[in-house]
Amino acid sequence: MDRNRSLTEEFSSKLEEAASLPVLKREYFSTPIIIDSIELLYNEEYDFYLVRSRSKDGAEGIAVANKRANFLSSILQNAVIPYFLGKDARDLELLIEGVFKYKNNYKLSGVAFWSCVAWVEFSLLDMLGKIINKPVGELLGNTIRREIPIYVASGRRETTPKEEVDLLVQKLEATGARAVKFKLGGRMSKNVDSIAGRTEGLIHLSRKVLGDQITIHADGNGSFDVEKAIEIGRLLEGINAYFYEEPCPFDYLEETKQVASALSIPIAFGEQETSLRRFRWIIENKAARIIQPDLHYNGGFIRTTRVARMAELAGLPTTVHISGDGLGFLYMLHFTSYLPNPGRFQEFKGDIGKTGLLFDPIIKIKDGNLQVPTGPGLGVTAIDAVLQKAKKIN
Repeated sequence: MDRNRSLTEEFSSKLEEAASLPVLKREYFSTPIIIDSIELLYNEEYDFYLVRSRSKDGAEGIAVANKRANFLSSILQNAVIPYFLGKDARDLELLIEGVFKYKNNYKLSGVAFWSCVAWVEFSLLDMLGKIINKPVGELLGNTIRREIPIYVASGRRETTPKEEVDLLVQKLEATGARAVKFKLGGRMSKNVDSIAGRTEGLIHLSRKVLGDQITIHADGNGSFDVEKAIEIGRLLEGINAYFYEEPCPFDYLEETKQVASALSIPIAFGEQETSLRRFRWIIENKAARIIQPDLHYNGGFIRTTRVARMAELAGLPTTVHISGDGLGFLYMLHFTSYLPNPGRFQEFKGDIGKTGLLFDPIIKIKDGNLQVPTGPGLGVTAIDAVLQKAKKIN
């Protein structure tokens, strides 16, 4: 027993060490980059909330937040932005730790707080990348891939099994993707289905219609208790699905571990998580076999890179969840470009018919792959037109 405890403690220490190593390549910057201003803007045409950072030397970084900025703006502008002003952007890793303690912000800890930190971090990384003419991925790692295989999803629960499968077929044909994801249960619903019998019917129909060459992912959104989650998991194993996302409520860590231990299909988990220590517990205790942080909810690239490093040490892939509206896929692309341990497919939401035009070269989906932007920072080269029609939010 003592030997097992010693091995557990040793592995835990290694995870902690992996998560603590520097992420940002500070050596690229020889002189201070003092943050002069950070603003929240809104463009009605694109329905974009933007965070713009500027340095005292005139460098500028732009990030697109998700739509929750509409009601999180008070936290962003009163609890987060003031801490960063006047600081050296080269110290971004330390600033992300410091803002957590600033004015007791730890009492706000959770998705709402860390999303605000992420938007500031995104904009500062965009600024830093533009200063040295390198994409964000090169600031945080080494570019490993320029094309990212995606899975498509409808994000719906009100569809019948046939309607859902028909919609997924349309998305496959439009993108050339070779993987899909559909939603099961009723979302945090205590085993109640969104439509009676939809979950079981959709699982069976999906493989029958899509065939064996399409990879299937399924998302429970916390719909089930342990017993029901295992029952649904067995059905997913029967169609050889690739992963089973968040079967139990997101804060039911022990219950999720029970489901993971009972099934052979990998559990994907971590979308709502904001604690690096709880991520360590999930990895150390094998509560998931695919680690799934959200770059917005978890506070940005740097904190999520720390999660991915722990996952890599445990031999687990990371497949980030996408919450960002409009340009949510952008952050996934940069993150996965330098990630040593991605899952087979990464999530894609939305339509790039309009947003793809903001890049040079224009981003397109080809053969089920999205190209990583090659421009400096986040690579949004045509952002000026969006900024011209954006209004500052006070």
